[in-house]
Amino acid sequence: MKKVFILFFLLLLPLTDCLAGITILEGLSREFKGSHGSKIEGKITLKNNEEVPQQVKIYQTDYLFFANGENLYGEPGSLPRSNARWLTFSPSRLTILPKEAASIYYQIQVPEKLDLAGTYWSMLMIEPFQENTPESAQKGFGIQTVIRYGIQIVTDVGMQPDQKILFLDKKLIAENGRKIFQIDIENIGGRWLSPSVWVEVYDQEGKNTGRFESNKLRIYPNCSVRHRVDFTEIPKGQYRVLVIADNGDGFAVGAQYDLEVK
Repeated sequence: MKKVFILFFLLLLPLTDCLAGITILEGLSREFKGSHGSKIEGKITLKNNEEVPQQVKIYQTDYLFFANGENLYGEPGSLPRSNARWLTFSPSRLTILPKEAASIYYQIQVPEKLDLAGTYWSMLMIEPFQENTPESAQKGFGIQTVIRYGIQIVTDVGMQPDQKILFLDKKLIAENGRKIFQIDIENIGGRWLSPSVWVEVYDQEGKNTGRFESNKLRIYPNCSVRHRVDFTEIPKGQYRVLVIADNGDGFAVGAQYDLEVK
């Protein structure tokens, strides 16, 4: 029977594990292994650190992100690689008493379809809200900031399809007195990647003038990310740069460009 690898990865908006006095316990990532048709159950525990009750609502969305900073939160199950319909959870609203903890219980029903292959994902949102407050009854216009947890639910299923990366736009930009080499990378394969990315720089004589590393970023299929590398220390001149993306599992790709540093 083919195996299914299931990963829970919590992406927080903003990047913190504490939101409006609420903390997610048991860590920010969870991994499970199963098989086609298997059922997995678990829970997400929230802790209220405040002296008053906290209310949250829980709902699903699909999720795509792009190198230009755009994020799309679509209807759950609307994307070809969405796994939102595999997941059920309870409750959809939760009141957490002061200094107490409460749990969201979830169940994943992995489909028996053997043609499933690669990475499938969706988002579980946890958002604080207030009910029947004096503010909610006031008329007029106002601005309310909504901060929420975005919990990415990711599943790797069956035989793994080919890994493919496409290097997109590249440019050298000036920013606050610094020189930044910027390159966008798109995942055009069928499984998620998290490659280490670095840039090797060679002068006109072929001498290696340095290796410059970027942060490691996760990329889902049909999504893209932007890598930025500080080139401030590189003197003016003509160079050839080699960009390497190495996923650490035997998959690595590179691209070569001519670049002028002004």
